[in-house]
Amino acid sequence: MRESSTALYKGMKQEKIDYLEQAIVQIQQRNQKVEGDKAWETSKFRIGLIMAMTYVVAVALLYEMKNPHFFLNALIPTMGYFLSTQSLPTLKKWRIRTYFK
Repeated sequence: MRESSTALYKGMKQEKIDYLEQAIVQIQQRNQKVEGDKAWETSKFRIGLIMAMTYVVAVALLYEMKNPHFFLNALIPTMGYFLSTQSLPTLKKWRIRTYFK
């Protein structure tokens, strides 16, 4: 009888280990996805792509509105976006630092 209870205990222990290993793999996969998303959100390529799209859309809208300086004026929203990507991370770090003091 003792041998069967020991085998049962070992089986339960192995199930627990298998469950924990599976949970660790899932956490690692989620972390990898989160790290990839974070890398994309902060990438210079993404910022440049959004700036280019913003500029093209602004040029088209200003052209349709008969703005005489549509190429030059389209730089305003584009540069506004660029400045926000440069200043907001700094402000975020400052806010987090002061919030948790």
